[in-house]
Order: sequence, then structure tokens, then C-alpha cells
Amino acid sequence: MPDVQPRACPIAGTLDLVGERWALLALREVFMGVRRFADIQANTGAPRDVLTKRLRSLEAGGVLERRRYLERPPRFEYHLTPAGQALEPVLIGLREWGLRHLADPPPAPRFVHTCGADVVTRVVCAACGQPLEGGGLVSVVEREVLE
Repeated sequence: MPDVQPRACPIAGTLDLVGERWALLALREVFMGVRRFADIQANTGAPRDVLTKRLRSLEAGGVLERRRYLERPPRFEYHLTPAGQALEPVLIGLREWGLRHLADPPPAPRFVHTCGADVVTRVVCAACGQPLEGGGLVSVVEREVLE
């Protein structure tokens, strides 16, 4: 049998960084303004050692940054970097999917714009602006990354 390599793509790399339950739940908390380790742990239910590893990984990956808020003893808060802020539509999309497709979904936090309206995700064609809801994607074209 020939040696088959898995398809390399940005989805795989993104999942390597943020695609684990505790990582995504920690990000959810930071998006909601929860910044301190003990509060993130309480709201996610993550084991302390696992959460420590996930937060370190997200920090090393440039998604979160730690900021000291107390000198003695040294205490830190977690804040989103611009790369972390760019994950907002992913979390909103996961929330929306769960509300639509999970049997008996639990209550979910609302994501509200400054105008007061709920925020939803939309995937649109870059050229014409038409939404790609319900199978609007015709084909997937493999292409090389432009240099």
C-alpha cells in the first residue's frame, strides 16, 4: 500500500492549536470577559493541570497573552491578542450550530452587538456577496499558496 500523507491545510493547523474542548471553553470565557485562571477554571470545569497546559499553548500560539495584575504574589490575567479576537466568529458559529443541531441544547449566552442586536455568523462569496447557506459551495479548488 502506498504511503499516504494526510492533507495539509490551515484547518488542521488551527485545530492543533484551538481544537480541543478545554482550549475552546477557555477562549469562550476570555471572550466573555473572564480573565483570571480560577474563574476560567470554575466556569469551564477543566482540571487545573489541563487548563494550565491549554492556556500556555494558547499563549505560545499567539492567541492569548498573560498580563500581570498583582506583583506580590505574582498574579496574571489572560487577554485576547488580535489573532485571538479573530476567532470570535468561530465561537459564535459553534454556538449557533449547537443551538440548531444539538438535541435539547443547554441555555447559551447571547452575543450582542453594540447596537443591541444579536450577532450571527454569515459566510458569503468574496466576489458577489451572496450567502453560502444551504450548500451554496459548488466545489473546493485546491490551490497553492501565493507567495
